[in-house]
Parts: sequence; C-alpha cells; structure tokens
Amino acid sequence: MRKFLVVLDDSRECLNAMRFAAMRASHTGGGVEILSVIPPDEFNHWIGVGEVMREEARERIHAHFEVFAKWMRDRQNVDPKLVIREGEPVDEIIAQVNEDAEIGVLVLGAGTEKQGPGPLVTQLTRNSGLLPIPITIVPGDLSKERLEAIT
Repeated sequence: MRKFLVVLDDSRECLNAMRFAAMRASHTGGGVEILSVIPPDEFNHWIGVGEVMREEARERIHAHFEVFAKWMRDRQNVDPKLVIREGEPVDEIIAQVNEDAEIGVLVLGAGTEKQGPGPLVTQLTRNSGLLPIPITIVPGDLSKERLEAIT
C-alpha cells in the first residue's frame, strides 16, 4: 500500500497538507503516515528538565494528531499512523522516507507569507535529490472546496 507522508508541526499550512494527503489516500486506496519531529534544541537543559519537556512535547503531538486522525477516520475513512522522531526536521524526514519503503509521496504545505513557502519546504526542495519519492507541495491558501476538486 502506498502511503502519503505528512509532517505535523505548528504551522498553519500543515492543515491543507493533512487534508490533501487524507483525500488522496481515500481516493487511491492508500494510507497516511503523519510524522512529527521534536527538534533537539528543545532539550538542551538539565537532564531531568529535558525529560519532562520531551514528555510534554510528545503529549502535545498526540493531542494534535488525534484531532487530524479523527477527521481522517470520520470524513475520509483513512486511519493514519503517527511517527514521532527526535532530531533535525529535514534529516528525520529524509530518514523516515528511506526507512519506510511503503511511503510513496511526501506532502508538504507551503506558507503564504512574504518570506517564502516556509523553511521546511525550502530545505526539502533543496534536498529533493536525496529523496527516492516525489514531493507534493500544497498551497497554504488553497480553499477547502478547491482542494476537494483537485483530489
């Protein structure tokens, strides 16, 4: 089964990427894998404090995931899988793609700010030659209706 890999982060554009991946998976009989990466700089504190912060980050990720997962299950009949990794986001995304042969497409949401599409999209498009799969970039200001029309 081909899986669509989507990155769960705190960006606004993440929502359209989630919707697109779920709709495409539903229409093609694929699956959705949601990857959240905890950056290492969040834990450069004392060991005990770092562990508490790491656990809080995981709880926050699970809470966000459940919101998206419920929508995917209820509206698209897709049951997503959550993967949490720790490290530099681009490195961990590339590692996840390389470790899971079922991932067929990386779906990213592009930001709509004047600064550009966002750091993740910028870095991954620069490193796209390192990925054995295509990247789909979903515009951040794409309306729900238009998104449904293209999937």
